[in-house]
Amino acid sequence: MATPRPYDLVLFGATGFTGGLTAEYLARAAPGGCRWALAGRDEKRLAAVRARLAAVDPRCADLPLLVADAADRASLHAVAASARVVVSTVGPYLRHGEPLVAACAETGTDYVDLTGEPEFVDRVYLRHHDRAVASGARLVHACGFDSVPHDLGVLFTVDELLRRGGPVGRLAVEGFVRAGGTVSGGTVASALTAFSRPRAMARAARERRAVEPRPKGRLVRTPPGVPGRSRAARAWVVPLPTIDPQVVGRSAAALERYGPDFTYRHYAAVRRLPVALAGVAAVAGLAAAAQLPALRRALSALRRPGEGPGPEQRARSWFTVRFAARADDGRSVVTEVSGGDPGYTETAVMLAEAALCLAYDDLPETSGQLTTAVAMGRPLIDRLVAAGLRFAVLDAPPAAAPGRATGRR
Repeated sequence: MATPRPYDLVLFGATGFTGGLTAEYLARAAPGGCRWALAGRDEKRLAAVRARLAAVDPRCADLPLLVADAADRASLHAVAASARVVVSTVGPYLRHGEPLVAACAETGTDYVDLTGEPEFVDRVYLRHHDRAVASGARLVHACGFDSVPHDLGVLFTVDELLRRGGPVGRLAVEGFVRAGGTVSGGTVASALTAFSRPRAMARAARERRAVEPRPKGRLVRTPPGVPGRSRAARAWVVPLPTIDPQVVGRSAAALERYGPDFTYRHYAAVRRLPVALAGVAAVAGLAAAAQLPALRRALSALRRPGEGPGPEQRARSWFTVRFAARADDGRSVVTEVSGGDPGYTETAVMLAEAALCLAYDDLPETSGQLTTAVAMGRPLIDRLVAAGLRFAVLDAPPAAAPGRATGRR
């Protein structure tokens, strides 16, 4: 019989901006008896976080502090071996993330992170998926705004459509993202790192496609959308080049209820055409600037990792993701996932609840690199609804859906 591990959860990167928000959420939301610890490379800064958490819950004054460095593989292995689930908020993940994932894959430890970096996710699959399958570890990336609302939103939408008439043939889903908020230094650093490596990102994607099994007898596609005016979104839309469509596509490939022929397109939605055009120009400008080291350094200096928006600004922030699905038999449904500050407040909720879901909920037997829809699915939706996010059906369904997820915003 295996020796019980001392911790249910270890939060690695607790001294960072998003790591601190995640720690504060865990201090409020972790169930009684949850054995968790803070990990990072600076014990004094960890102690300062612990003192802040003790003001939220006095029991946090005794939280264990684990000193580990992203560059010290032995210390990361010790952290991974001590926990059932490790939560990582240390980015950019391409620069700092892989050794901790490797330790979790080796020790059979479940792992969640916030990455939106496609190259990192593909490299982890290529190097560590098979080892995680063998050890039983579940490696779940993109457990924040990238890509929980999109991945679980499509799952919620597919399940609602199936409730209206059983299995589907050809199914097309469009996702429309609207948000108001700001970014932290860590997000800026991750975006610049990803934009600065287009060839490496494309190479990693090709290498993954060459070895990753494809669903037998089924088609899954995530083509870029077509910009224009969308009736479903009631807005101007432009294709959104994020990791989210890739995550949705991997869920669709793994889950047969998405049907034999599934397509997903992903957009940013804005009310006015000039705003849409300005957004396209801004992304193009950032991608171009990331190719030049001097400009990349200058942009990184505008907001350093560890810095982020204050409480008042986060309180004013919000997001909605609307999904429009249509099957080839004429069935259709429109749903929406919504909440508050997407990049930080709600991201901390999503990340922490994903970790708690892996630690405590009755989930399918899975292992290896997984998406949130495959690893957790409806149990995580239920947790997020209980935490205040909203999963709603916007069109009038033919009959009430018992237990259908709804929530407050």
